[in-house]
Amino acid sequence: MPTALEFSRQLGENFAEFVSAPVEFRGEVSVTVSDPQRIAEVCRYAKVEGGFDYLTDLTGVDHYGEDPRWQIVYELYGLGHCCHLRISTRVSEAVSELPTVSGVWRAADWHEREVYDMLGVRFAGHPDLRRILMWEGYPYFPLRKDFPLGGKPSDVPDVAFTRRASLEGGPFVTPPGVRDAVSREPRVRTPDE
Repeated sequence: MPTALEFSRQLGENFAEFVSAPVEFRGEVSVTVSDPQRIAEVCRYAKVEGGFDYLTDLTGVDHYGEDPRWQIVYELYGLGHCCHLRISTRVSEAVSELPTVSGVWRAADWHEREVYDMLGVRFAGHPDLRRILMWEGYPYFPLRKDFPLGGKPSDVPDVAFTRRASLEGGPFVTPPGVRDAVSREPRVRTPDE
């Protein structure tokens, strides 16, 4: 079996018009697909011809202020040859839609739902594209960089907060220079600490 670098070069040869030359950094190999509408085709080829039969992760990155705004990243692994490969593509905010890869890897189903739920990027042909973390009808996409840290009010009483739920200074912020892990844990601190 070829290494991830060798296979990524093969990808570049077979899809020369829209797959970049591979970039290797710290032992990780990445390629970029410049035509986002061809991502499913490239992923299918990676699975069938390259043996990348395991989609370990699919995530989105918000490049707020740039066009195209969204970068969708597919982390692949081959169980037979133990190689990793990263494939990414960019899609503009005006389009905000990619073809689904849930027909290539069933695991993409929930990953794509999460990207849709948190960033608002849609996946054409997805069998059940609905929110997975937020409730149906929630009008915002919380992982967008233009979503305020102070949160936004919700008009859904008895389902979620009806006032802003601030994330700034939330439970994930720990005080520096404390003596041990127990006193660093936000849930054990009293309000005056």
